[in-house]
Amino acid sequence: MSRLSRSLDYDKLPNIRDLGGMTAEDGKRIAEGKLIRSGHLSDISEEDQKNLGKLAEIIVDFRTDAERREKPDVLTFGAEYFHIPIFDKVVAGITRESSADQEAFSKFLLRPSEAKQYMCGIYREFVFSDHALAQYAKFVQLLLPQRDKAILWHCTAGKDCAGVASVIIEEILGVPREQIFEDYLSTNVYLEADLQNLTMLLTKQMGEKAALAKESLEYLLLAKEEYLQIFYEAAAERFGDFKAYLRTGLCLSAEDMRRMRENYLE
Repeated sequence: MSRLSRSLDYDKLPNIRDLGGMTAEDGKRIAEGKLIRSGHLSDISEEDQKNLGKLAEIIVDFRTDAERREKPDVLTFGAEYFHIPIFDKVVAGITRESSADQEAFSKFLLRPSEAKQYMCGIYREFVFSDHALAQYAKFVQLLLPQRDKAILWHCTAGKDCAGVASVIIEEILGVPREQIFEDYLSTNVYLEADLQNLTMLLTKQMGEKAALAKESLEYLLLAKEEYLQIFYEAAAERFGDFKAYLRTGLCLSAEDMRRMRENYLE
């Protein structure tokens, strides 16, 4: 059985992964073809559209309105679409509107320690923002009915908002914490090409300052173990422990979580 989510073969979706096969509670595993995480769907090919039509019946978009306007999802394959923005404002380094990217780079490009501190603060906001809590609560309710095909959730890169959603699901289904961290960090494999392209541009433009800028970009664009640790610590600080975060923060009953395990474990 797989320890990590499985990358799917799509033309223009480098970070689309199936949670199916991950080990979970009581020796069970997550069923394949039911729980899919991804980056945005704005650049997908016709072949990708056909394959998504076969795979998914629900699409959940965690991006802001501005992100959607800049890069609208291509949704010609018949899936039902839900817009559940985790943040209700531009958040530099997380939401990926052009203005947010420019703000993040102008603030932190040559200040890697500040970039790291800033991103850790954002991961606290996933827990301490009442808006984010309410939006994730809406999302998990979509997971309760039994469905014939998959539910796919995404943000822009598939790293932060979508990554936290994946962590929530994996916790409910009883995936071991060590495995959850490993899967969260595996996102970096699929984002490496973007980081390399930006680094090449910076090297040409910034000369000796490029190494410092690359360090900042890694904090802004990649998944980091300390970010997820901050998320867990924030859940414990606000609610007592992660189970209480699920129950009180996301309004999930014991019966809700039992239904999810019934739906998605085999």
